[in-house]
Formats: sequence, C-alpha cells, structure tokens
Amino acid sequence: MTIQGFYTCLAGDTFDMVARVILGDEKYARELMMANLPYCGTAVFTGGEVLKVPEVDRAKENTAYYSETAPWKES
Repeated sequence: MTIQGFYTCLAGDTFDMVARVILGDEKYARELMMANLPYCGTAVFTGGEVLKVPEVDRAKENTAYYSETAPWKES
C-alpha cells in the first residue's frame, strides 16, 4: 500500500467522511481503515488523530455495466 499523505482529523470526523473529502468517494473508507488499523475501532474521531491517506488506484475501479432494470425484465 502506498501512502500519499496524511490527514489530521477534526472532532466529529468519521472514516467515510474523510474518504469522501480526501479521496473523493465514501467507498474508499475501507482502504482508509486498512491504512490506519490502530483506529479501526474508532467510530467518530475526537480530533487531532493523524491518519495515513492511502493512494487509491482509480484505474482498477469496477466499471462493469449495472442496469437499473432487473435482468429478467430487460429485453
């Protein structure tokens, strides 16, 4: 895992909030948590915690087609 930087938490921050603001999407909360295992039990940060911000590979994102319609209703 490559670390691209660090983020100092504010009181009330959560992993999904930090992922959305710093990495661009809440779906990266897992990667953020994996880079910061000592804080995995923290639901809401008190402020001052310094998190490692992992580099995410957006090229490997799942770009498969997902339809809004159930497969058996598509024609």
